[in-house]
Amino acid sequence: MMPEIPYKTYLAESEMPKAWYNVKAHMKGAHDPFLNPATRKPCAADELKRVFCDECVEQELNDADESIPIPDGILDFYKMFRPSPLVRAYFLERALDTPAEIYYKFEGNNTSGSHKLNSAAAQAYYAKAQGLKRITTETGAGQWGTALAMAAAFFGLELDVFMVKVSAEQKPHRREVIRTYGANVISSPSDTTAAGRKILAEFPETGGSLGCAISEAVEKAANTKSCRYVLGSVLDHVLLHQSVIGAECKAAFDKYGVAPDVIIGCCGGGSNFGGLIAPYMGDRLQGKNNIEFIGVEPASCPSLTRGKFAYDFCDSARITPLAKMYTLGCGFMPPSAHAGGLRYHGMSPIVSRLYNDGYIKAIAVEQKAVFDAAVTFAKCEGILPAPESSHAIRAAVDKALECKRTGEKKRILFGLTGTGYFDLAAYKKYNDGEMSDNVPTDADLQKGFDTIPII
Repeated sequence: MMPEIPYKTYLAESEMPKAWYNVKAHMKGAHDPFLNPATRKPCAADELKRVFCDECVEQELNDADESIPIPDGILDFYKMFRPSPLVRAYFLERALDTPAEIYYKFEGNNTSGSHKLNSAAAQAYYAKAQGLKRITTETGAGQWGTALAMAAAFFGLELDVFMVKVSAEQKPHRREVIRTYGANVISSPSDTTAAGRKILAEFPETGGSLGCAISEAVEKAANTKSCRYVLGSVLDHVLLHQSVIGAECKAAFDKYGVAPDVIIGCCGGGSNFGGLIAPYMGDRLQGKNNIEFIGVEPASCPSLTRGKFAYDFCDSARITPLAKMYTLGCGFMPPSAHAGGLRYHGMSPIVSRLYNDGYIKAIAVEQKAVFDAAVTFAKCEGILPAPESSHAIRAAVDKALECKRTGEKKRILFGLTGTGYFDLAAYKKYNDGEMSDNVPTDADLQKGFDTIPII
């Protein structure tokens, strides 16, 4: 018999991964290149370096090296909160009366309350090493803005955060944490940029979107001396930094000679899910396993399950490079649901390619069902999960109940990307019975599809 994994498994500090896992090294052709928005030709490194940090661009374009060393300065930062625990959800299993084993990788053990610090630390480190004085970014639910504010303060950088308006209104305390770390927070769309003013003129009542906030952050970076734009999801180098999650999972399971049968993650821009599955997907691409990979997105913003695989802008103002990805269209305005950071119109090019090639399954779930699962998890496991993470919980619960019906004893792993203690407005809506499901119609989606420049 295989040994039983303890309730909580921590790796020793000496066992923490010293390198990120680059899944592109095993993808056939990686994915289609980014295109210059003006010429529609593949972006050269120098073009990308006008917007992003130099080292991040080198990582973005690296599709050859499986292992990319983590610099000592980043490893030192990681030691504040890594390795993170891999937890066996015994009480959830008991409540579901399932033969399945359920595990979660908990990324909420830091002040930002999420996995976002893994890439924030790396990108702030590279910005400082490059000699930059300032960085800009967007944030949806606020986890990324909080994480980057922490990293910017640690490495001595000034930071401007464009926070999606609806999140800034729903989460004023998250905004204050970001400000406490010294960052400047601007609700987006704003009147501080040309992109923001244009979006406000066209959609005066909008609650904003990640696409809007990206446009403003990129514009601010381009017009500010000694400044670069830093992104919290979607791009390859962000997914690379998040691969530390998957690498730690694999190391912990390997200690006991076991492996998951199913890996589940929530999907907004795709970086946390991509990082969770990276080393396992690398093995899958080499024919070494047959793991079922499931990405879970909100029914309110279903880029994988109802989107189109096409070249599209990564932002709403259409100033960023074009990426080949599953997208709802850069002009898609998501409803003001409580899906937090999962309201992005597109999806990671890596995740998109893997999904298109049949290596990943995707499902979309409605928010009331998501919060049903979140509350069940909180009562069983003692952690109030973030709405984003709760999408993965929903799918993990459903998979465990499927095992109950079939009698299969599968080992299920999901990513618990963060805590929900700044999401109490959403929980209040749920507890008061006022939460509704916002699912776009085909006509709603078509408005976004009409903005895709290359089909």
